[in-house]
Amino acid sequence: MNFNPNNDWRKVAATIYQKPVDSKIFGTVELDVTDLEDFVLAKRREGLKITLMHPLILMVARALQEEVPELNCYIRRGRVVPRKQVDAVVSVLLGEGNQMGGVLVPDAGSMSLSKISAFLLKQVPDARKGHENKTMGLKTLLAALPWPFRGWLVAFFKWLTINMGWSIPALGVSPDSFGSFVFSNIGSIGLDVGYAALMPVSNVSIVITMGSVNTRPVVLDEKIVPRRILSLSAVLDHRVVDASHAGQLFRYLKRKVKRGEDFL
Repeated sequence: MNFNPNNDWRKVAATIYQKPVDSKIFGTVELDVTDLEDFVLAKRREGLKITLMHPLILMVARALQEEVPELNCYIRRGRVVPRKQVDAVVSVLLGEGNQMGGVLVPDAGSMSLSKISAFLLKQVPDARKGHENKTMGLKTLLAALPWPFRGWLVAFFKWLTINMGWSIPALGVSPDSFGSFVFSNIGSIGLDVGYAALMPVSNVSIVITMGSVNTRPVVLDEKIVPRRILSLSAVLDHRVVDASHAGQLFRYLKRKVKRGEDFL
């Protein structure tokens, strides 16, 4: 097996992350997705190429748009700034599955299932071939620089965008270039629960991780029945939001997860 411990992503990760010192909020909710799985299966039979991930991305996007707009904010010059729309970043595995990348879904809160399905069907393969957008593709530029210049450049970008609030459109760099939230399907790599990092230069206030779906015994109508249970976890930036906002988000998802027809 070929093992490259210093691929582009690992070089960049070692540069942008430092020992954890900042305050973060962690939370997990278990969702009964039995009915939602049936809904997804019915749509797949109709020819719509979706998985559980697609309606969940839309649910989170609409939660930020309708229920918890406080989560759709970012830090600029030390102030909390609301975004004009909800953009999602979907994490994808690149190459042989040993590097991370992302696909930006603009205005995800206004999309339908069919639109987000078509969008990701086109963009994810492109990203895996190395055709990411300017912002996501910056890791290749960073990885090409020798150490310690990588660290200096990341520090400069962070100062320029987050501290000063400036943008460099030609490079796809701005205080808001990484979208409103990041959604990562860690269940696809065998994890039931996990908490992703709040990448310092991303300026997102929340990262959502979708774990594996497992069959568990659940009490329903005073009977023990098998149900399909999914763990959904979140990491939040405490500079922007509090734990109460995570509670609002999870309550919204619990209400909506049984009503897949809302997300056509």
